[in-house]
Parts: sequence; structure tokens; C-alpha cells
Amino acid sequence: MDSAITLSIVIPAWNEEAGIARALATLLALTAGRHDTEIIVSVSGDDRTAEIASTFPVTVCRSEKGRAVQMNAGAKLASGPTLYFLHADTIPPPSFCDDILSAVGQGEKAGCFRMSFDDPDWLMQLYGWFTQFPLTICRGGDQSLFITRELFERIGGFDERLQIMEDFEIIERIQRHTEFRILDSTVTTSARKYHTNGTVRLQAIFGTIHLMYALGFSQEDMVTFYRNSVG
Repeated sequence: MDSAITLSIVIPAWNEEAGIARALATLLALTAGRHDTEIIVSVSGDDRTAEIASTFPVTVCRSEKGRAVQMNAGAKLASGPTLYFLHADTIPPPSFCDDILSAVGQGEKAGCFRMSFDDPDWLMQLYGWFTQFPLTICRGGDQSLFITRELFERIGGFDERLQIMEDFEIIERIQRHTEFRILDSTVTTSARKYHTNGTVRLQAIFGTIHLMYALGFSQEDMVTFYRNSVG
């Protein structure tokens, strides 16, 4: 492992050819001049995502489909003692590296940022406003996730049996070991799915999936519901 790296950024990407170049250019600009970070893109799918990502100074790995599988694959290549999982359509705050490393330096083992959407609509901003609260139902992968490598390995990483709710489930396991810290800064994520499916309708779909998860529905049932509901 490279002892100079303190933060490994892992991006799972499935058929993200339309936006991966913009995402990586933005992330590289935010980390410009730093020698303590690395970016790993874990790619699955059949489009040009890997080819495009390979033109940037990042590590690209191929993975089987499934966000949990992709994130674990990226983590295996990581050099740093702190991992940061970031969705391809989410932009971290300019201070994200220092925010994470400062939190870890103060003894925090895992956490996320608050979140806002790239849509000024009051309802979308309200959805983002709720992410500041320490309620598990308000968590999600779009908020990104930082976690020490030691804790990540101790809890077994992401559960690769899960096709959905993998981000929610790992936070549940994290909270059995340590406090989950919500940092004050804010990531900005794409509202594209809300634009496609309706701002109220999609939130209701997500709420239904959370309820199904809490009631013990199978992964197959939840994935089928999601695929039949979301365009």
C-alpha cells in the first residue's frame, strides 16, 4: 500500500458514460495539488465508462454488476486507511478531504455529509434538508460514506448478497460498532431520477422500499417493485 495515501475515493459506476468524464474532472479539480488522495472507479456495465475513465489519472477496475460488489472491489484496491464511497452523480463539497480526515483524526470511524439536490425546487430542497438529522431513514448512498479501513474490514464490507438497500444496511451494521457522524458540509447530487419519475412519486417509491425492507421483504421482491416503478 502507498503510505502517502490517507484517503481512497471509490466510485461505483454502472453505464455512466454520459457523466463520468464530468464527474472525474470535477473531483480531480477538488483534489488538485493533494498527494494524499487516490480515486478508484469500479466499473460494471457494457458502455464506454471504463474507456472514458481510463483517460483520467485514476485507477479503473472492472467488477461484476451490483453496487455492493463494485464498492467492495474498489476497496480491495485502495491504499488509504480511510475509504470514501461516492456515487458518480454526486459532487462532494470543496473541503471534503479535509472534512473527512479531520473527523477521522478526532476519532470518528464512519459517517456521511448532508445532502442537497441540484434542483432549486422547494420540495427537492426540503428532501435534502432532512438529511441533517440523525435518523436512519434519512440516510442513503447519495450522501456518500466515509469509513476507516479497519472498521470496514471488521464488519465485512458491503453485503454482496444485496441488490438494493446496501448503503442503508451497512450503516445499520456500522451503528452497532460506533457512532455514525453526519458532517456539516453538503454534497450535491443529481435530481435526474426525480425529474423522470416525479418528485412526490419517486419519494413515495423510496418510502415504500424502506418499509418493505423494515418488514423483511426479500431482495427479489424489493428489486422487482423498484424496477416496475422507476423509469
